[in-house]
Amino acid sequence: MGIPIRTVRTDHFTMNYITFGKGEEDFVILPGLSVQSVMGAADMIAEAYAVIADEYTVYVFDRRNELPPSYSVYDMAEDTANAFHALGLKDVYLFGASQGGMIALTIAARYPELVKKLMLGSSSARITEEQYSAVSKWTALAKKRDGLNLSLEMGRALYPEALFEKYKEVLKNTGESITDDEFKRFITIAEGTANFDITDELCNIKSPVLLLGSADDMVLPDAASEFECLFSGKADFESYLYHGYGHAAFDTAPDYKERLLRYMNKK
Repeated sequence: MGIPIRTVRTDHFTMNYITFGKGEEDFVILPGLSVQSVMGAADMIAEAYAVIADEYTVYVFDRRNELPPSYSVYDMAEDTANAFHALGLKDVYLFGASQGGMIALTIAARYPELVKKLMLGSSSARITEEQYSAVSKWTALAKKRDGLNLSLEMGRALYPEALFEKYKEVLKNTGESITDDEFKRFITIAEGTANFDITDELCNIKSPVLLLGSADDMVLPDAASEFECLFSGKADFESYLYHGYGHAAFDTAPDYKERLLRYMNKK
């Protein structure tokens, strides 16, 4: 039958999510920036995280459905925290990838009671002008409604060259299927990354933190090394740096989910 897409409703917005797995504890995924909603890939996500779903109940959240004209990462974090409250989620194992990691960081800093362990994949605690340049290029293409080049530019930045070449035709087909509403939504969410900086609030994070970075990250260069400095005084901070898997190591590294699982099960 496939994984159904569910909707959580609050007083001010609705948010789509999927859930699967059978564990007593909850593992929450906040995905990164994408042109088309990850909800359309629910079955693929469930398959990718099957090793974790054997032990945990997994939730994957989209951004809210009714987007305001301006929507910052801080707004995304507040909305996601409200969605957690509406579903009764707390003390979760929280994993955020890329922009999702920025949202996860903000939740852990501002709503520490919601997070048992925090895991970050190819993310950043603040966005520099250099780091925003890739996103700025993508939004410019989206504003031109150039889906083909948008999809190719994102793929080239996210994936190792060999993998990009392997899936280039798929990326082209995806780019040609983007709707006007998807372009508009992407622009709003992408621009919400601008000027993000949660560094002054990292001291509020009570949970252990795991950073999974990438040495060849072309989207957020140097973010992993900055995290090392920012969390250098935190005793329960751990990190691991991938080589050869690109920004999207969370999708491309074969041991990624097992590494997350080992960290969650670590006492």
